[in-house]
Amino acid sequence: MTNLAHPQLIGLPVLETERLILREPREADFPAMLAFNDSPRSIFVGGPLERRWVWRGLLANIGHWALRDYGFYSVDTKAGEFIGRIGVIFHDEWPEPELAWHLYDGFEGLGYAAEAALAAKADYHARISTAPLISMIDVANSRSEALALRLGAVREVTHADPDGDYHIYRHPGPEARA
Repeated sequence: MTNLAHPQLIGLPVLETERLILREPREADFPAMLAFNDSPRSIFVGGPLERRWVWRGLLANIGHWALRDYGFYSVDTKAGEFIGRIGVIFHDEWPEPELAWHLYDGFEGLGYAAEAALAAKADYHARISTAPLISMIDVANSRSEALALRLGAVREVTHADPDGDYHIYRHPGPEARA
C-alpha cells in the first residue's frame, strides 16, 4: 500500500495562474480552515462553527467534487502558502451554482481572490456549463461585494433569510468575454 502525503482526488483539475495554484483539498488544509473559522470574518459564511463542523466542511467539499465534478479549490501561492478556498459550489436548496471565495487573513488586498476566482470560473465554464454563475453575499460583507463587482457581477436581488440577509450577484457568462 502506498502512503501518500496528500492523495489526489481522481480527475480533479489543478489550475495554475501567474501567481497561484488551485488544487485539491487536503487534510493539511484543516488548521488554516480552523483559523479562518475562529476569525471574525467567518460570520459571513455561517461561522464561527464548532470544530467538528469545520472538519465536516472539508469532507463535504471532497464529496462535492466527487458528486458534481467541481467545488472549492484550495488555493496556494506559488511559494506554497495556503491562502484560501475558491471555486464553484451548488448545495441542496440553493437557487443556482455559486462562485464563492474564502480568503484567509494576511492574503487580502493583493488581487489573489480575483485571480483565483477568474481561473475557477473559466474552468467551470470550460468543463461543466456555460450558464452564468451567482454569488450569494452577506449584506454586511462589503469586501466580497467589491470583489463581485470587480469580477463584473451585477446585483440582482436581496433575500431575507433566517440566518441573515444576502445579495445575489450574477456573473457574466463566458460569452461576455471581450
